[in-house]
Amino acid sequence: MANAETPSPSLTLRFMAAPTDLLIAGAQGIGGGRVLEWIDKAAYACAAQWSGTYCVTAYVGHIHFTRPIPSGHIVEVRSRIAMTGRTSMHIVNEVLSADPRDGFFTRACDCLVIFVAQDPTTGKPTPVPSFVPQTDDELRVEAAAKSRIELRKAIEAEMDTQTYDGPSDAPRMVNRFLAKPTDVNWGGKVHGGTAMEWIDEAGTACTMEWSGEQTIATYAGGIRFYRPISIGDLIEVDARMMVTDTRTMQLSVHVRSGAPAEGRTNLKTAIHATVSYMAIDNDWQPLGARQFTPRTEEDIRLAEHAHILRGLRGKYSPQPLIVAPKVQHID
Repeated sequence: MANAETPSPSLTLRFMAAPTDLLIAGAQGIGGGRVLEWIDKAAYACAAQWSGTYCVTAYVGHIHFTRPIPSGHIVEVRSRIAMTGRTSMHIVNEVLSADPRDGFFTRACDCLVIFVAQDPTTGKPTPVPSFVPQTDDELRVEAAAKSRIELRKAIEAEMDTQTYDGPSDAPRMVNRFLAKPTDVNWGGKVHGGTAMEWIDEAGTACTMEWSGEQTIATYAGGIRFYRPISIGDLIEVDARMMVTDTRTMQLSVHVRSGAPAEGRTNLKTAIHATVSYMAIDNDWQPLGARQFTPRTEEDIRLAEHAHILRGLRGKYSPQPLIVAPKVQHID
């Protein structure tokens, strides 16, 4: 149900990046997973404010991490409604940070997040107020969001054709643990941002083990949310190398969950993502990627799948979500 007053289509969160936000001790920047968690929280607040009800993350698309965010920086996450469907809200998010001593905010990443409003009683999708763009900028952002719809459908169709349970020699990292009460969101399930941090932790561990170097996430493709994760569930985060190129390592990451008493073989996929990583030196400069050569039938097919996904992004060429200056001074 919508609020009695006209809801705001935008929201901004501002806070300090703390040392506890670092994934690895001594790292020069905050890990991509924590940045995704910040984005999910800001986007949730924007979606809940617009819809007047609880919302769930359905999709996170095409996040380019353009630079690291140092601990001690002021972080600003700006979320705004780009377009609405019957029960969904497409939200554009921009993450900037600044040294508090000078106040010059520089963009670190941007992305599109889709939330679906839920009826608090039935848990089923519920209609949201329609957002009607008024300004030239709002119309441009809506067009940019619409330009991603066909690409998203093509990527989802391609991802649905793949299997991930055959013989494999690919570098792999599988983490298993129980979802803790501290992972809970406002609807009693695991927070989507927390799950995205799990994805980055497994991906970072997999690529660091393979490369022997510190690695950072540089790009996250379509992150699809299939089903909620309950507190107390057995969680399996399975990060698997698909392909390498000159500098990057592209992984497929599945988050599976289920009742611990039912065992690991009965876990169901809750989230699926593709994430690219790059090895870096102590000065944060990129290093060449150690090459992975797929040999099994499934590994060869997944390597081709990764190339197809890249080709789809080039074919559809979605419009940029953000065209504001990359550097802004904010008092």
